[in-house]
Amino acid sequence: MHADRTTILIAALGLLPAVALAHPGHDTPGFVAGLMHPVAGIDHLLAMVAVGWWSAAVQSRRWWLVPAAFASSMLAGALLGLAGFQAPATEALVALSPLVIGGLMLMRRTLSLASASVLAGSLALFHGHAHGSELPASGDTAAWLLGMIAATLLLHLAGAALALASRRDPRALRVAGALVTIAGAGLLIGL
Repeated sequence: MHADRTTILIAALGLLPAVALAHPGHDTPGFVAGLMHPVAGIDHLLAMVAVGWWSAAVQSRRWWLVPAAFASSMLAGALLGLAGFQAPATEALVALSPLVIGGLMLMRRTLSLASASVLAGSLALFHGHAHGSELPASGDTAAWLLGMIAATLLLHLAGAALALASRRDPRALRVAGALVTIAGAGLLIGL
């Protein structure tokens, strides 16, 4: 019965619609808009859940440092975007992140905690930049950023919960990784 629940959760992940990379939530700064933004785009949703799942599944100790690195770098990227810094190939790197993390899940690849944190943080920098460069400077930008980080951390925790729920099924991480990789490849091709 436990494996059936895992299969249903993984199938639901695979059935998520492949929506456009451009998604709502940039036009109205505020906490709720920031909170809703990461779940409105499949690229962000997949990357954040996958980081939580992968790190909780393969990092034996202090797995939470990888999502913390992601969230911190995402905030830094958003601040750079707000400041007008132009980063090359931001959308392509945002689309690439589910492909990379999904591949690590598929291979059940364990990295050192430092390497995993640097990788996740590097990918997150571009997620944050994409958000920050599209957010209008007027309104309650600080509240929007706080909402974005809160949603990011909640999505990481959702991924970690999926890792915990599927711990008894050794195929779950690989199947989820395959689905995230396929979705990431689709997003990258769609650019």
